[in-house]
Amino acid sequence: MDASEIVIMLSAAGTADRALVGGKAGVLGELAAAGFSVPPGLVVTAAAVDIDGWEASVEAAARSLGAARFAVRSSGAAEDLPDASYAGLYETYLNVSEDGLAAAVRRCFSAAAAERVSAYHERHGGGPVAMAVLVQAMVDPVAAGVAFTAHPVFGDRDQTVITAVPGLGDPLVSGESVGAEWTVTGRDVRTSRPMPAGERVLTAGQAQQVAELARTIADRYERPQDIEWAIDRDGRLWLLQARPMTAIPEPVSWTAPGPGLWMRNFRLGEWLPEAVTPLFGTWLLPVLEAGYLDGMHDSVGVRVPFRYALVNGWYYNATPIPSPKLLARVLWQGRRRAVKILYNALIRVNRDPAAADRAVLSDLDRRWRETHLPVYRGLVADARIEAVTATADRLAQLIDQLGREAGIYLWYLAIVGGSAWKMEASLTRFCRRHLADILPDEQGGAQVLLRGLPGAQPVSTAHAVQSVDWYHPIATELPTAEVTLPDATARLTRLAAQRATAEQACRAALAGRPRLLTQFEQLRQVNQRYAVIREEQARDFTLAWPVLRACARQIGEHLVTAGALDQADDVFFCTHDEVLARAAGRAGALDAAVRERRERWQRQCSLSAPLALGRPARLVGDVIDRAVQEARGRGEVGEGVIMGHPASAGRATGPVRIVHGSQDFAAFRDGDVLVAKATAPAWTPLLPELPPS
Repeated sequence: MDASEIVIMLSAAGTADRALVGGKAGVLGELAAAGFSVPPGLVVTAAAVDIDGWEASVEAAARSLGAARFAVRSSGAAEDLPDASYAGLYETYLNVSEDGLAAAVRRCFSAAAAERVSAYHERHGGGPVAMAVLVQAMVDPVAAGVAFTAHPVFGDRDQTVITAVPGLGDPLVSGESVGAEWTVTGRDVRTSRPMPAGERVLTAGQAQQVAELARTIADRYERPQDIEWAIDRDGRLWLLQARPMTAIPEPVSWTAPGPGLWMRNFRLGEWLPEAVTPLFGTWLLPVLEAGYLDGMHDSVGVRVPFRYALVNGWYYNATPIPSPKLLARVLWQGRRRAVKILYNALIRVNRDPAAADRAVLSDLDRRWRETHLPVYRGLVADARIEAVTATADRLAQLIDQLGREAGIYLWYLAIVGGSAWKMEASLTRFCRRHLADILPDEQGGAQVLLRGLPGAQPVSTAHAVQSVDWYHPIATELPTAEVTLPDATARLTRLAAQRATAEQACRAALAGRPRLLTQFEQLRQVNQRYAVIREEQARDFTLAWPVLRACARQIGEHLVTAGALDQADDVFFCTHDEVLARAAGRAGALDAAVRERRERWQRQCSLSAPLALGRPARLVGDVIDRAVQEARGRGEVGEGVIMGHPASAGRATGPVRIVHGSQDFAAFRDGDVLVAKATAPAWTPLLPELPPS
């Protein structure tokens, strides 16, 4: 074998056998020949490893590149393929001198035998792993990074996502640095994540230039690409690598499903922290929503539908759009009762909570406490016993009955317990206006007045849920997390003492203004009362979930026996109609549909669903967002700040701890700031750890 077969110049690698030059070098050779700005280089072929004296040929060819330093990178024969990128599996050595070339090339050849490479290769077809080595003139970059021509999370083919770091891009590619991020859509360039230190890595024009390079390559190969690039000190943009994006999600659109504002964490959405499973979406969800309207009709005398929809599997709820027809129906069907209740529970409660309480809320609370809660508890107790021996048809009836009653309960939780949040905003406004020195936001603000209330402290219950989607285990089914909790009694006593001290200080500050003192006492008393009511109602909303889950699983076991499913839990990835049809004896396996839906649901759960879609209806405005702004307080939001919807007013400072689920509870410490997609009652063991301020 002569030197020409040991070393192939990169400009000729595009037409060479990929088994000799590898995927990375072959693609870059093609692009260099097509006129793309690729650093000059050579390829040490896969055959060279078996030839004595190859080092001299490599060093002679490298000198012809006219560079003092080199980048030496592995180029596997199976690398950068449409279904297997091998990204990060091979070796790269930067700033290599001519004297160190041979050693760097040897180390790259050795990488072909690495265990991680062999394992990945076996998953994508197996066979021998051929290896070549790419040697290129070293670029001295001021910025470098990667670019994806489709959004790697959402799959949007119209967006190019660029990540960059100052200097060499190796820390970014290796995962040591997250870098700054830009999203380019057409001519629109947006900084979606700045550098932590605030330094500017790229200009908007440079980001656009990188995006155009990446899109040109994607157009050439007719599929989304992942490229590596660098900009040198002269401002020249270099292409360092191009490969097809693998495991790219299907593109998703977050378009509002109808007019108006659609909220993800409004009403039932507060209990659904991720995409829902098919059985919940087609069965329990519609039953809960119908029960909610039954509860509304029972207390208000009218049904005003709250539009809801699943967008990429995520629950969204729209506020009603007022219209003459809707208002006429409310007035006609509900008579004066509907107007009185809706006015007090939705409008007056924000301005004068005590008056709203006297007018309607206390009566609604009494109706929930004395009528619906006992009915709900009794139905759950009876169903728990009956479900043990029930037929599939009877299990379905029990689900419908329990779901409807839970929906009615949800209405009372929304209209009565939900008033507590509106009341807190009113109390917060008052305290910021008249008691800012006594209750500064930095020390908890008005929230100090709601601490340590008997009955409002978190209590762990067996029926607590992570999500009202019945696919998820309830509290008693979760592994016990080793969370070190403070003594609950001592903590309650300490918080109650803080509250009493704050109340006394507020009264002293307002002693010379009797009108304001009276207003303060009314606000304090009604807020404290409804803070307890909210906790009581939220605690027992999911009383039915142990039985609902048991009923669904038993139906799944019936379908396993009938040959329709492989395992009982597969029932959660069936639809309501499929379950009833198979339970009635209709033949047909559902295995293939279940597998496809489970995979789709897992993809949907990984999406970052927006908090809101669409725009608020004219004249109504975004009432929820305004209330959130008032609770949070006005202020500028800088770049890189993570924003969410707060649970209450006030401020806290501490180390941020991101908690994804119960598996992370043990890492949470007293004083940490909890950041999560959403919390649910099953998180109660964690909540006492939240800092008192």
